[in-house]
Amino acid sequence: MLFGKRPPGRTDISFDLTGKRVLITGSSRGLGWSLVRGAAAAGATVIINGTNQGLLAKGETALRDGGFEAFACPFDVTRQADVEQAITCIEQEVGPVDVLVNCAGINLRGASDAFEQSQWDAVMDVNLKGAWLVAKYVAPGMMVRRAGKIINVCSILAFAARPTIAAYAASKAGLASLTRTLAVEWAPYNIQVNAIAPGYFLTDMTKPLAEDRAFDQWVKLRTPAGRWGDPVELNGLLIFLASDASSFLTGQVIAVDGGWTANL
Repeated sequence: MLFGKRPPGRTDISFDLTGKRVLITGSSRGLGWSLVRGAAAAGATVIINGTNQGLLAKGETALRDGGFEAFACPFDVTRQADVEQAITCIEQEVGPVDVLVNCAGINLRGASDAFEQSQWDAVMDVNLKGAWLVAKYVAPGMMVRRAGKIINVCSILAFAARPTIAAYAASKAGLASLTRTLAVEWAPYNIQVNAIAPGYFLTDMTKPLAEDRAFDQWVKLRTPAGRWGDPVELNGLLIFLASDASSFLTGQVIAVDGGWTANL
């Protein structure tokens, strides 16, 4: 039986990510791209990921032109062999992954009785299996070093429901449960596993919803803050969870939603 110990020599609490290597999946655009920029601004060396090599190359160039340490690593989070190879390559060429942020995700909408199995499988593969696979191959190195952070990007729809999103909501609920389970399993290795659960944020993915006047009004009325979130507003929590400041926080799913989940 392993027993966790408080990291030796700790005399302060730091939110600085300098020297940390942060891998963020699904980070060539949307919330992932905002998280990449937030981590880089906090001093991290960032590894951006996706399947669109053109977007990744553009992002890597933009970050380096801004004076940040950045590397693009294209791989499909749903393919086990690709994930294993990519993590090995990152560890050899960039260095050990100190922080993993599982942000890759998709949403396909449709009535549950008309939803195709292929659609269900696609959502589950990216949102849930993908997060598990990348964590599976990053964790062994963290265990050896007795240090690591895993942050899963969940959703408030892990706790609530709306019509036509059964697969998405189920995948995010599963991700919340996976977060807690991995936190319990890996806590003895000083690995903290937590999740961010965003509410309604303005991104490329949600743009059609925001442009729907009825849905836009529903979001604003349902959210006590009275507005959509700006992706940059997730960065503070990301930096906290990725830093030494959260060394005794694990197994938590934290909503960033303008009060949406509190507004029962």
